[in-house]
Amino acid sequence: MATGGLNMIKNVMPSLPESERKIAHYILEHPQVIVNCTAGELGAYANASSAAVIRLCKSIGVKGFQELKVRVAGDLTKPIEQGYRDIEPNETIQSIVQKTTSNSIQGLSDTSEIINYEELECAVTALLKAKNVHFFGIGASHIIAMDAQQKFLRINKGSTAFSDAHLVASLIANADPDDVVFGISFSGETPEVTKVLSLAKESDVKTISLTKYGQSTVSALADIQLFTSYSYEAPFRSAATSSRLAQLYMIDILFLCMAAKQYDETVHYIDKTREAIKFLKNSK
Repeated sequence: MATGGLNMIKNVMPSLPESERKIAHYILEHPQVIVNCTAGELGAYANASSAAVIRLCKSIGVKGFQELKVRVAGDLTKPIEQGYRDIEPNETIQSIVQKTTSNSIQGLSDTSEIINYEELECAVTALLKAKNVHFFGIGASHIIAMDAQQKFLRINKGSTAFSDAHLVASLIANADPDDVVFGISFSGETPEVTKVLSLAKESDVKTISLTKYGQSTVSALADIQLFTSYSYEAPFRSAATSSRLAQLYMIDILFLCMAAKQYDETVHYIDKTREAIKFLKNSK
């Protein structure tokens, strides 16, 4: 059963206009009510309009009110989740291990619920067709770009992961028509990533974005939009902890989807690269 309706609402809540925020707040406070009411009834309950309900559905990325109802109904059947927890002064190592594990699982679960499978399919198709994939991210997002490059190179997919925007600009200027520029920014507002995707758009190079859920400058510039869930991280978790894991998770999904579509080729290239690495390790 589809889930993630409440998670989607929480993710976009800060950016919603007042009329939609009132409805979103009502849904989060009374999730059971939405399952059996119409858009007009929900609007009345929240002191808003049915039109605002429809706009909210668009804002959170669902196809309509019926899909939102189905997703919220699915949420209500799930076990109660602990949510994200921060460390405390002088906390035991055992407790920190437990919290870190719980937070990581929560982040991956929340991200899995908001995956748009049509966009994911488009991304996989574009990446398979691409001659080269140019991954670009700054700071912690650059780590994700390097991980993606390493995976793609192992299956003979040309890829780069420079953190220097000037180098990436040079690549875009000379890009092949089938190249893809893949911008990674958790906030969706990283200036360097915004400029790189803007340049790619000007150069008619296909673009993919990976940002937190909801509209942002980076996602708005991309032809294909991929998202991770926005975790309400406490102070010690704000250093790209669960967000980093969720981004790596999305890269893994892309890689494995590509591998499944060209299984024999992937196995062949993985075996070749494994033998090459083994040769280096055994060489004296």
